[in-house]
Amino acid sequence: MLELHEITRIFNQGSVNEKTALDNVSLRVPPGDFITIIGGNGAGKSTLLNCVAGVFPVEKGKIYLDGENVTSLPDYRRAGDIARIFQDPMMGTAGSMTVEENMALALKRGQKRGLVRGINESRRQFFREKLLFLQLGLENRLSIPVMLLRCDTPFLLP
Repeated sequence: MLELHEITRIFNQGSVNEKTALDNVSLRVPPGDFITIIGGNGAGKSTLLNCVAGVFPVEKGKIYLDGENVTSLPDYRRAGDIARIFQDPMMGTAGSMTVEENMALALKRGQKRGLVRGINESRRQFFREKLLFLQLGLENRLSIPVMLLRCDTPFLLP
């Protein structure tokens, strides 16, 4: 469960450009719930997600994940429990790496990693099955670099 207790985030605090992006925001998201956060530009949607992920610290309040206070933990310490999918597919991915290489990295997110082969046939099959569910045709493009998937001329792709 995710719980936010009266979190406040202020940018440029103490300067002429001070901006309170989040002001005493509280939220409770029980396990299995799906929520949508809507609002106009500058409403604080991304700031809220960045605070939850640990990218931005909060000036006030507490953030709990499954009962554990994660407010002061950096983003890399929260990475095993919190993941984000960005609107821009080039954010959060390595564009020169293939689809399956990016998925292999994501699969190990928050876990210890060593110098071992990240992709084998069983993982490749696992990735195919997961991508098939999305119905985007990516299951047939595992070996293509992500940056080529953004190409405006899809006939260049196998």
